[in-house]
This record gives sequence, C-alpha cells and structure tokens, in this order.
Amino acid sequence: MKIYLDLVLFLNFFFDFLLLFAVSRLLKKKIRFLRLIMGSLVGSLSTFFLFLPLNTVSLFFLKMLVSLLMIKVSFPFKNIRSFLKQVLYLYLVSIILGGFLYFLNIQFSYKNNGVVFFHNGLSINFIILLISSPLIIFWYIKEALRYKNTYQNIYSVKVIADKKEYILKGYLDTGNHLKDPYKKRSVLLVEKGLIPIKEEETIYVPYASLNHQGIVKCKKVEKIEIDGKTFTNMLIGYAKEKFKIEDINCIIPMMIKEE
Repeated sequence: MKIYLDLVLFLNFFFDFLLLFAVSRLLKKKIRFLRLIMGSLVGSLSTFFLFLPLNTVSLFFLKMLVSLLMIKVSFPFKNIRSFLKQVLYLYLVSIILGGFLYFLNIQFSYKNNGVVFFHNGLSINFIILLISSPLIIFWYIKEALRYKNTYQNIYSVKVIADKKEYILKGYLDTGNHLKDPYKKRSVLLVEKGLIPIKEEETIYVPYASLNHQGIVKCKKVEKIEIDGKTFTNMLIGYAKEKFKIEDINCIIPMMIKEE
C-alpha cells in the first residue's frame, strides 16, 4: 500500500486549521491568522507518530500532548481555566467533525442486505473531504453561536398575581426598556390572556418602536422572581403578538441586568 506523506500532512494540517478556526469563532476570540497556521503545523507533526513503534496507549498520550501544544501556540490564555476551556472546545469540535465524516464514509462505503452490511469498494476521497469539512464546520459554528446567543438569555420566571403563582419561561430582550410613564416601573411582557388583567386594574403604558406606536395593557402584580432575584415594583403587560422563540411565553426587560 502506498502512502503519500505530503498528502497526509496536508490533510492533517487542513483539519487542524479548521478545528482551531472553529474554536476561535465559538469562543469569540480574535486570533491572528499566523497563530492558527503555527498551531496547525504543530498538529500536523503528529502524523510522524504513525511511523514510530508505539503502542496504542503511548500514541494516545502523545496525541493528547500535541493537542495541548496546538492550543498553547494558537491561543493566549490568562489562567488554567481558560486554557482547559479552549482544549475542551477543540475536542468537542473534533468529535463533531469526525462523527460527520465517519457517517459520510459509512454511507458511501457500505451497503446492506437486511441487517448485514458489506463494503462496496467505495470510500470518501480527499476531494470530498476538502469540500465537505469546511461546510460541516461552518454549519456547526453557525448553529452553536445561534444556540448560545438565544438560550443563554432564557430564564425561569415566577409571577405572583392575585395570590396565584404562574411559572413562565422568559427571554431576556436587551432592547426591552419599556416602562410606565407614571412611576417608571419596568414591564414584563407576557402572552395575551396568560395572566388575567381586569379592566379596573388596567394600567395603559404607551410605547414607541421603530415601525409603530401603541398602548400596552398592563397591571401591577404582587411580585416577580427572575433568576433568583425578586422584584416587587414591576408590571406585567400583554404582548401584541406571539413570541417566535419556542416555549417562550414572556419577554424580560433589560432592567434586571442593569440592577
């Protein structure tokens, strides 16, 4: 069997660069392009371990050492916790990419007759690897950042109104600065009808956005608990439309972070 060392080194460098680039994007670190290249070069040197008379355990620990050196060369870090977090993300992205490529290889390389699988002589060549790998990494970065930006702002909310307890799931909207003009109380927006608002206790709060203006129907409640904090000087108000984020039934004002 022929082994093209230059091709193996290039593929190793290519994958290591993709992994380090993904880690930099997921952790939102601005890393110089040269540092990523240097880290990838360090990672590609692990290819030579395959030609050494090493057992499986020794090879595993050497590869672990190389991954630590890759992170050390590529990313600055202030403490050991930051360093370990970068290493963790490197392994996480490696598992995601490796799992996808393994799945593609299985789909292309094997056929089945019932529950019996057999090799059909095909395998993913390096051209497909070069094309599919960046697409997989790009998709993963996009989805991971979207998930992180969305779900890190979701909190459990408890509203006590009319001596009844309502457990809600709220999204912290950094653009929600809605307050009533009378006592400057912040407003927790909830889905219409979720918590009853009687006419005699209604407080009308005007609002103005980029596209339109209007009135929000609000009421004073006994207390609201958000992320372990208790607020007794807040209003709840009916939102004009359904929330687009799944399972979210209230919008939390930015005030809870400002306090």
